[in-house]
Amino acid sequence: MDGQLPLELLLLLLLAASGLRGQGPGPGGPEEEPPEEVVPEEDGILVLSQRTLGLALRKYRTLLVQFYAPWCGHCKALAPEYSKAAAVMAAESAKARLAKVDGTAETELTQEFAVTEYPTLKFFRDGNRTHPEEYTGPREADGIAEWLRRRLGPSATRLEDEEGAQTLIDGQDVVVIGFFRDLQDEDVATFLALAQDALDMTFGLTDQPELFQKFGLTKDTVVLFKKFDEGRADFPVDEELGLDLGDLSRFLLVHSMRLVTEFNSQTSPKIFEARILNHLLLFVNQTLAPHRELLAGFGEAAPPFRGQVLFVVVDVGASNDHVLQYFGLKAEEVPTLRFINMETTKKYAPAAGGPVTAASVTAFCHAVLGGQVKPYLLSQELPPDWDQRPVKTLVGKNFEQVAFDETKNVFIKFYAPWCSHCKEMATAWEALAEKYKDHEDIIIAELDATANELEAFPVHGFPTLKYFPAGPGRKVIEYKSTRDLETFSKFLDNGGQLPAEEPTVPVPETAPNTSTEPKEEL
Repeated sequence: MDGQLPLELLLLLLLAASGLRGQGPGPGGPEEEPPEEVVPEEDGILVLSQRTLGLALRKYRTLLVQFYAPWCGHCKALAPEYSKAAAVMAAESAKARLAKVDGTAETELTQEFAVTEYPTLKFFRDGNRTHPEEYTGPREADGIAEWLRRRLGPSATRLEDEEGAQTLIDGQDVVVIGFFRDLQDEDVATFLALAQDALDMTFGLTDQPELFQKFGLTKDTVVLFKKFDEGRADFPVDEELGLDLGDLSRFLLVHSMRLVTEFNSQTSPKIFEARILNHLLLFVNQTLAPHRELLAGFGEAAPPFRGQVLFVVVDVGASNDHVLQYFGLKAEEVPTLRFINMETTKKYAPAAGGPVTAASVTAFCHAVLGGQVKPYLLSQELPPDWDQRPVKTLVGKNFEQVAFDETKNVFIKFYAPWCSHCKEMATAWEALAEKYKDHEDIIIAELDATANELEAFPVHGFPTLKYFPAGPGRKVIEYKSTRDLETFSKFLDNGGQLPAEEPTVPVPETAPNTSTEPKEEL
């Protein structure tokens, strides 16, 4: 037994060693680190909370976060596109991740990032939690992915030779190349910043003298190449003032559009974003050969008005009934022209019966721009029974006569057929009219402001309620309080006034606008 441990002692030592391994380190020994928390995912999108946002910002260099509400219709419409964009970026092994936050559950985060409407998207870079970039890009998958690509890498391709430049130009309908002698100049930073957001154009830049010579340039210039109309448009950089982002943006927007643009769901956003206030519309039925023949003369008249008047073709054979309605037209009235100023919404029509030719289109444009044509106002036909119901029906043609009757107190609801707020208050408005139908000096009325225009009373929100008290002076009082029978009655009984403590209502529902993205307020 010399040199050997007794069997019993050996077994005790083995049992002790086994117990120590199971217990882990003793007092003062190194502690095991808890497992790193994993951010949950749904359809490839990170699901963030107050607890996990910081973890995601540390883990991912670039992060696009959508703040949403489960009840928000616009969020529901965005959801599949957002998931597709996440899949696209994952397939490209891009470093950007897409994430979402339920704003109704994570109120601390909505407050921290000043979220007031849904959906709101914010872009975080390099873990910077204090200054995220507001996402203002498209709401479809390809646009979201392209917006991210332009922030992950260079927003413009560096061009070194003629072959590279020509390949870029040939590859797209619209290509913008910045020719700069010094690529460290501030103007280059301005150019690249614009390229980040102009997602419908492809950008390149160069400092190569051979390319300046190839395209006939002697100074810094931004050139827009296009496969239509003039083929090319140059924007020289002001040597003293430098490159102005706003001026360049407008130049590219104006010159990237065709001289004549056909109105449809794809082009309408760009039409409204063009910041050209005057639009000339040619309404035709493109299934008819005589109508199609008018397009050549219409296009011939367009070049001198580029940047001043946007020429648009509306095919009444397509799904454009809403455009016809907006201008008070019927399909059988085409072909015809209409001119509109988008700022004032004033509409103009040419003299009836004239042909649509290059000469007549040019003359009509000059006449409107020169103030020689008076605008027209839309009005529905006055229904024969307009005054037979408790709520009187007003149209453009009888508005003045009824509203400014000096013997009546007239309370008018200006509404839109699609407006949910208008529909919600319809019952109260009918009840109000029923209550006061035997008061000879009170009229309760309504006017469809989408089909009837009033020069002195432009309506921008729905419903808009205005009170026209009896007597001279054409006095008008706007009603801005609760929309219920009791409060309406107090207002009328007090001659168009309410006690100061009456609560006010939310801002009226505004008309749809294709130049702005849809959101829902909290």
